[in-house]
Amino acid sequence: MEAAIGTLINEFKSYAGDDGESNTLSQDEFKKLVTDQLPNYVTNASDPQAMEELMGSLDENNDGELTFCEFWQLIGKLASKQGGFTQ
Repeated sequence: MEAAIGTLINEFKSYAGDDGESNTLSQDEFKKLVTDQLPNYVTNASDPQAMEELMGSLDENNDGELTFCEFWQLIGKLASKQGGFTQ
């Protein structure tokens, strides 16, 4: 599990660094990360409105950027769904 967490952190930082700010994901960076890394989990990534809504649901402080903690919510939801842990 430690390797998996390290991979998530490294991938987040890799995509977050595209605009020079490596601590947050912009909307474009988020879309690219989801499209590249989660194509089988987020199947509507090509729909701009769906991506905007998804990011908005994660962006707790409504600043238009996702911190790692905000992004982590998505990972938790996807893992729970994949593992059959959601109702």
